[in-house]
Amino acid sequence: MNDVSKPAGKDDGPANRSARRVLKRSPAEPSPDLEDVLQHGASLRQRRLLRNLRPMLPEILAAGILQCMIYSAFILNASRSDWNNLAIVCSVLFLLPFAVALALLGFRRQRNTFSIAIFVTFVCFNVAVAVLSGLRIPVSYSALLTAYPIATIAMIVANLRLHRSLEDRVALLDFPQAAQVAARLAGHVAVISDKTADIGAYDRLLIDTRTHHNPDWSTFLTKAYMVGVDVTPWFNFLELREGRVDVGAFDVSHLAYTPSQIYYSKAKRALDLIAVIVTAPITIPLGFAVWLYIRALDGGPAIFVQTRRGYGGRPFNMLKFRTMYHGRQGGATRTNDDRIIKGCRVLRRLRLDELPQLINIWRGEMSLVGPRPVAEYVAQASEAEEPKFIHRTMVLPGITGWAQVNSGYAGTTQEEINKLSYDLYYIKHLSFDLDVLIILSTISTVLFGRGAR
Repeated sequence: MNDVSKPAGKDDGPANRSARRVLKRSPAEPSPDLEDVLQHGASLRQRRLLRNLRPMLPEILAAGILQCMIYSAFILNASRSDWNNLAIVCSVLFLLPFAVALALLGFRRQRNTFSIAIFVTFVCFNVAVAVLSGLRIPVSYSALLTAYPIATIAMIVANLRLHRSLEDRVALLDFPQAAQVAARLAGHVAVISDKTADIGAYDRLLIDTRTHHNPDWSTFLTKAYMVGVDVTPWFNFLELREGRVDVGAFDVSHLAYTPSQIYYSKAKRALDLIAVIVTAPITIPLGFAVWLYIRALDGGPAIFVQTRRGYGGRPFNMLKFRTMYHGRQGGATRTNDDRIIKGCRVLRRLRLDELPQLINIWRGEMSLVGPRPVAEYVAQASEAEEPKFIHRTMVLPGITGWAQVNSGYAGTTQEEINKLSYDLYYIKHLSFDLDVLIILSTISTVLFGRGAR
């Protein structure tokens, strides 16, 4: 029996071993009818359901147990003795994460793992409370409010683990460049070249649209759809895996926003303003302290203005704390630059020199998250090398961005062009979840001091 699955790397995981156990039929044997395929698909879907639940079980059990413990502690502290009602509520709280997990499996194709988990948990939790209230079962609402964040956090983590496991069970249909693509996928993907291969071990098949959208592969792909295996072009999957687009193949026509992206793009301005207002009690005193420090050490203006290219290519005045000695600023910052004021290297590492840009956000010139604005001369030099550099001005520039957390500081034109693939990815996949990920990554970057000069 021929081996139809060729692992692209050294890893010999369960998916690769399963791919080598290929069920083949002789050429003379007729293909199964649709009823057989559907029956086989139903069996595969049941096994896949249990397999997908497995990586979520630790968070599911932890959420159920912790919710029961919190609720019981509130009831016992109130000296209540209605044990039957306590048992009913605790049973509901224990089973609730299982219900949320099953619902999340239905949204497994959605990339917004944070917001989907929050939404589904919110709906399921409120339905459970409504059912308990409708059955006239006394509940402690303060205890439920305390338990709710536990369930939300646990299900966010569970959903993240689910999506990671789904990305591991991937196979690539063979085509001339399959080996190179498999290598870019870190070598954990099987390459299938036989149209009779058993694909039950996989959750996703990666195809090359030019090679596999033809009559030779149509029957195989139809069976894949019918047994519940997702079929995805390899370049789309690779884009999501690497978090960057192929700049050469990118076109503005690729920006087909979903309704959720359209709604979020409109709400993003309001969220920016809320963030500025909420953080003002901290950022205003902190900014005043930085202003006093710079004035005391070097005199002169503590804030300087840089002309940067903004939304739609329009220039705007970006504000920043001056961290270099008066009269010596200008040009690219070097490693261990002796122009930096004593002690201000820490301000740059913690990004405190960018606090005045909250004023730019208030004015509507910037956003909290977006492509980092560059100077006009940098933009012109970059566009001369790569005309698509102008596309990064299709959204408001940000204090932090996807390119900053993935590729750090750019000191040359070529480095700016290399970062463009991340900026275009952000514009294409704009979402609340991506902004949350960028903010969390920025906090990590600030704490460990990566990318600052």
